[in-house]
Amino acid sequence: MKKTISIIGGGTSSFLLAAFLNTEKYEVTIYEKNKTSGRKFLVAGKGGFNLTHSEAVLELIERYTPNDFLKEALLHFTNDAFINWLHARNIPTYIGTSKRVYPKEGIKPITVLKTILDHLKEKGILFKYEHTFSGWDAENNLLINDKSTPSDYTVFSLGGGSWKITGSDGLWLDKFEQKGVKTLPFDASNCTFKISWNGDFLSKHEGKPLKNIAVSCLGKRQKGEAVITKMGLEGNAIYSLSPQIRAQLKSQKKAVIYIDFKPTLSLEALTSKIVNSNFKNTTQILKKELKLTPPQIDLLKIKLPKEHYLNAILLSESIKKFPLEVYELGLLDEAISTAGGISLTAVDSNFQLHTIPNQFCIGEMLNWDAPTGGYLIQACASTGVYLSNYLNKID
Repeated sequence: MKKTISIIGGGTSSFLLAAFLNTEKYEVTIYEKNKTSGRKFLVAGKGGFNLTHSEAVLELIERYTPNDFLKEALLHFTNDAFINWLHARNIPTYIGTSKRVYPKEGIKPITVLKTILDHLKEKGILFKYEHTFSGWDAENNLLINDKSTPSDYTVFSLGGGSWKITGSDGLWLDKFEQKGVKTLPFDASNCTFKISWNGDFLSKHEGKPLKNIAVSCLGKRQKGEAVITKMGLEGNAIYSLSPQIRAQLKSQKKAVIYIDFKPTLSLEALTSKIVNSNFKNTTQILKKELKLTPPQIDLLKIKLPKEHYLNAILLSESIKKFPLEVYELGLLDEAISTAGGISLTAVDSNFQLHTIPNQFCIGEMLNWDAPTGGYLIQACASTGVYLSNYLNKID
């Protein structure tokens, strides 16, 4: 007789787990509290559907915080392996200029989702919708819709604490804490980072990008761009600094980031360009010689004293290391992803809970962090496939 595996939650990590499980050995059921699966998967696709990132896997691993926890899973099911798996499911991809991997043009997120779900159904995976995890009974059996649901193995793939509209509300956290599983409160990641802008500056530049910059915080540096919003800054240049900014906010109640407006130039080269420019007006030098944008120039004008702005050395230093204070994270529910959830010390190397044998946690519900750009989906997929390999080897 086949043993049973119950997967709680219908998202990327559960889909890839189910796709690689041996269905000759296991009867697999995915329980989803919504009427359909993959709602967060679809919402993620609205802003540019990054399925993974194409950089070398060892470089990719370094993008995660902490990077050692996911290493074995990412090496077991790499970004190349994920791309090949998608291609085998008739989901061709292409690499964009940012090295992010997308479905080929014309293939919508709903098509990708339907293709994956059809593949799972062909494998014999059973889906039960409007079935909500509500805890455990006295024998550690699942409670689904408050009804005891015994299973040989249980895998939780419940997501993080953002985008409640998709069902990823994090309300499961209290149930695990009450069960004695070590948990951490959810924190926003890849979110708006709140900055108190000058009112005139905001009225002129809200919605405009700061392009070709590098942002630094606590020794970590990221090139890219950020968008000026009413609340602060968003964008790939700052998203990857989420762990560092959160750490400063928790320890000091504020965080300082530094923007390099000309990351392609050294301080010495930048100073030389200013000193030797044919333009005599400082603003013209910034605009014509250095090609700084109006938002960048206005930030320098607002922040710097006049004598500082007119001094080539001091101005150069500010262009290379312009400070901005972040006073708060954006709303948790509006964050692209979250940190927190199940503590990494609560699971073993195969994601099995120490306190409840034969029950596992995978995907974003675990306390790891990643920037945008395909890293989130990749790690969720890798944790699912890695666990399938462990379960398939059990006698």
